[in-house]
Amino acid sequence: MTTQQKHVAVLMGGFSSERPVSLSSGNACADALEAEGYRVTRVDVSHNVATVLDELKPDVAFNALHGPFGEDGAIQGVLEFLQIPYTHSGVLASALAMDKQKAKTIVKLVGVTVAEAKVMNRFDFTSAHPMIPPYVVKPVAEGSSFGVVIVKADQPHPPQIITSAEWKYGDRVMVERYIHGRELTCAVMGDVALGVTEIIPTGHQFYDYDAKYVAGGSKHECPAKISPKIYQKIQTMALKAHQAIGCRGVSRSDFRYDDRFSEDGELVWLEVNTQPGMTPTSLVPEIAAEAGHTFGELLRWMVEDASCLR
Repeated sequence: MTTQQKHVAVLMGGFSSERPVSLSSGNACADALEAEGYRVTRVDVSHNVATVLDELKPDVAFNALHGPFGEDGAIQGVLEFLQIPYTHSGVLASALAMDKQKAKTIVKLVGVTVAEAKVMNRFDFTSAHPMIPPYVVKPVAEGSSFGVVIVKADQPHPPQIITSAEWKYGDRVMVERYIHGRELTCAVMGDVALGVTEIIPTGHQFYDYDAKYVAGGSKHECPAKISPKIYQKIQTMALKAHQAIGCRGVSRSDFRYDDRFSEDGELVWLEVNTQPGMTPTSLVPEIAAEAGHTFGELLRWMVEDASCLR
């Protein structure tokens, strides 16, 4: 089947807190795939997505969803049931990667360094810190840094927002030792670790939602200005994590690197993103471009890599 004959349904939107990000990714991918010659249908995913896809009968589903239902194994299960080849990771890998603590447990077994962490119910936060500060509290299964709270060393009590009615990210949270230093990320494409980028937030305490998606919120140093030894170590760890969790297609692993006292410093893996942002200026397309792949070529590779039983 030629590119012109292949019908690609780009799945976007959905109903998670990352809907706006997904719409941005999905429309950018749909535009680029059309430019590559594919016949493209844009699908704003709702609860009747199985019926919509069964009527469309696309050759491939390009998954541009983010957050719960889109990258936790749920939509992947629907696509397996419908026998529609799809991009990115499969049911199990998606579910494991979305659960930050389970992902940590798996990658630690293959020698990837992770930060000390524990999962607890948010209502178990009392007047006492659950861990010696500084530490980070984050939802177990959210993306785009939604719900992430940094507790500083001098904070006298746990963050009150976690137990408040304003909290909307589920009752299970992960408490993780805070790692000082630089934010680094590495993309994996198939079984190849691509380059490493440093993310430098501008006017933000860390790489939060606004730093990710608001213009001027951060800058990207691609490739990262770090020693070849650390650069290669990040690539090795990213590929190990990708393979240990069973990821397919494209993924992106995030790291913290504390080089305040020595070049070797402390390098810690944070998480793997099985559905990284896919606008032309997102991290993975930037890293792929540095490796010689245009945005269109990257998306073409993902479509041609699509399958079931991933």
